[in-house]
Amino acid sequence: MDEDTRYEAVRSRDARFDGEFFFAVETTGIYCRPSCPAVTPRRRNVRFFATAAAAQGAGFRACRRCRPDAVPGSAEWNARADVVGRAMRLIADGVVDREGVAGLAGRLGYSARQVQRQLTAELGAGPVALARAQRAHTARVLVQTTELPITEIAFASGFASVRQFNDTVREVYASTPSELRAAAPRQRGRRPAAGIPLRLAYRGPYQTGAVFDLLAEEAVPGVEEVVGERGRRTYRRTLRLPHGTGAVAVDERAGASAAASAAHPGGWLEARLQLTDPRDLTTAVGRLRRLFDLDADPYAVDERLGADPRLAPLVTARRGLRSPGAADADEAAVRALVGSRASERLVRRYGKALDSPSGSLTHLFPEPAVLAEAEPEGTLGALTAALADGALRLDPGVDRDEARTALLALPGMDSGTVAEIRTRALGDPDVAPPGLDVPDAWRPWRSYALRHLRAAGELD
Repeated sequence: MDEDTRYEAVRSRDARFDGEFFFAVETTGIYCRPSCPAVTPRRRNVRFFATAAAAQGAGFRACRRCRPDAVPGSAEWNARADVVGRAMRLIADGVVDREGVAGLAGRLGYSARQVQRQLTAELGAGPVALARAQRAHTARVLVQTTELPITEIAFASGFASVRQFNDTVREVYASTPSELRAAAPRQRGRRPAAGIPLRLAYRGPYQTGAVFDLLAEEAVPGVEEVVGERGRRTYRRTLRLPHGTGAVAVDERAGASAAASAAHPGGWLEARLQLTDPRDLTTAVGRLRRLFDLDADPYAVDERLGADPRLAPLVTARRGLRSPGAADADEAAVRALVGSRASERLVRRYGKALDSPSGSLTHLFPEPAVLAEAEPEGTLGALTAALADGALRLDPGVDRDEARTALLALPGMDSGTVAEIRTRALGDPDVAPPGLDVPDAWRPWRSYALRHLRAAGELD
């Protein structure tokens, strides 16, 4: 999009582009999402940015009306296989907070200077600035939705000091942390639900029923469950995270925007997240977004696939169908290899029991190192050993083609399982299983095309 086209999106308050770019108003010093309900500024006063971090770096603060930090992420980062796309996925997973820029660069196979230069040239912000914007968002969520002490929130959000935390919050939101907490809406007479309440935003229509059907079909007892009546189900699962463990509950009903339409695109999934260490909030949210494919651009997917005669009626029937990913890539790879029944056996034998079970959620899925030691034979042993020693990586920033090559090199690994791992564990939107005649016209959304065919009963 050129800048004139972006301005037209702002003038029409087009929510389809929320998260795809941001605009700032020089006369007010505020940056917004394209759908901001405020009076449209004059074109000469508007500047455009690829990321919120770039707008913040240029001295603009976040709009209090449209909360631009709460929009879905750009679908571009999930689809792109280059270093910028891989870096953005890793930053969203919290790698910079945990390992610094050097750790990010090492995972990408580039020098820190190269990563800094490429991100700044394309996005207007380097990895530190991008991570800082993400920390600010995490801090706001914790300040406004929990009763954690402000000092604890500062370090849980990834800041190195309380002073850095205070300065960043004031700069980004033009408010102190205490003022943000005081301004948070309170629901009188309602007992707050356990955990951190979240609204996981998405753009466009969203077929929640199809996603929850798939999660219910695949659920491994002890680790996850889907409960409730169709249309009002809740998905619950345990999470292994960098600093501790967690449990999440996500509702099928999509908040106030359940009926997404052209007139009111987008909405959110209500979730509640319980963490043993609040520093894992950013990582947990990123993994949930990948699991539920919340950063997808359904407009682009439906436009491309809807032009195909075979897929057109399927797309019309299920606009906004998603291609779910995984909450834990290593777990997803093991489950793709052995299937649901064998996965349940592995959880019973080798899964780590939770200190405090939550209903039927009693275990974490066993780690690759545990499985590699317990069952070292066969393809499962080869897969888990490669994951445990780092010979095979399935993190968000891995080169997907390199991962595919490493997977196929494992003894006994077949190409169909590799395609499933690439689709689910790596979130690749353009995977076609071997032996299936898939036209190039479906690219780069072949994973979504196959989800349509499966949802219609045309594929097993």
